[in-house]
Amino acid sequence: MVLVGTCSWTDKTLIGCGRFYPKGRSTAAARLGYYASQFPLVEVDSSYYAMPSADNSVKWVERTPLDFIFNIKAFRLLTNHQTPLEVFPNDLQMALSGLNKRTVYYRDLPDEIRREVWRRYREAVAPLKDAGKLHLVHFQFPPWLLRNRAGHDHVRHCVEMMADYTVSVEFRNRMWFEDEHTASTLAFERELGVVHTVVDAPQGFDNSIPQVWEVTHPRFAYVRLHGRNAGTWNAKGTTASSDRFNYDYSDIELAGLANRIAELAARGLDIDVVFNNNMEDQGQRNARSLIDVLEERKVIEVRLPS
Repeated sequence: MVLVGTCSWTDKTLIGCGRFYPKGRSTAAARLGYYASQFPLVEVDSSYYAMPSADNSVKWVERTPLDFIFNIKAFRLLTNHQTPLEVFPNDLQMALSGLNKRTVYYRDLPDEIRREVWRRYREAVAPLKDAGKLHLVHFQFPPWLLRNRAGHDHVRHCVEMMADYTVSVEFRNRMWFEDEHTASTLAFERELGVVHTVVDAPQGFDNSIPQVWEVTHPRFAYVRLHGRNAGTWNAKGTTASSDRFNYDYSDIELAGLANRIAELAARGLDIDVVFNNNMEDQGQRNARSLIDVLEERKVIEVRLPS
C-alpha cells in the first residue's frame, strides 16, 4: 500500500493562495474534511512547534474518513531542538521559570519535567493510535545531534520513551550517512526497530543527508520530500518554512521518485510519502501528480480515502 500526502494542511500560504481549498472551506473542520477527501495521508507538523493536545487528536479522528492516516512529528524539545519556554503548557512554563532562560534544550530540564513532557505527548497522540489512524511518530533530529555515543544514546532514549508506537527517524547531520557510516546507521535503526526515512533534499550541506533508499522496519517505509532548493535551504533570515521549502518538482523528477517508490513497494511494504515543499499549493499539486504517475504504472496500489 502506498499512501501519498503532504506535511500539514493549514500552511498560511496554502490557505492564502486560494487554489486548493474550495470557496467556503474556511473552518478548521471544513479544511481537514476537504483535505481528507483528496489524500489518504497527512503528516502533522504543528506538534513539532508546540505540544499537541488529545482534544485536537479526537477532533482529527472525527473529521476524517475511517481509513485516513496521520503521521505526527515529535515535539521539538524531545528531538533536542531549542525550544522557547512560551510554547510549553502554562503550568510547565511556571515550573521552569527558575531556569531564567527564554529558550531551553532537553538537557536543561529536570528529570521529572522531562518525564511529564513525555507523558503528555503520549497522551496527546493516543486518540489517533486508539482509532487506528496513526502510522508513525516522526522524530526529526537536529544537525547538532552527531553520530557519536551521545547521539546514539538520545535516539535510543526517544525510542524507549515511545514504546508501543512505531517511530520513524530522520537525521539532519550528514555524518550519519557518509559513505563509510551508512551501513552502521542502518544497522542501528534496525536494532531499534525504527522506520528509516528516505529524504529528498538539497545536497552539499552539513545539515543535509543523501537519499538512502533502504528499509529498516518489517512493515513501513517513509519518504519525505523537502524539495531541492539549495538557495534557501540554509538562507539567513529565512524563517517561514514556506520560504525554505519553496520548490516545485518537475514531471521528470516525480517520475524518477516514482521509480524508486515502486522498487520499495515491490518489497511488500506499506509506504508513506509526504511532500514538505509548502509554498502555496506546491505540495498538494506535486502529490496529486505523483499519485497519477503511480496509478498509471499499475505496478503498485495507491489508495485514496473512502
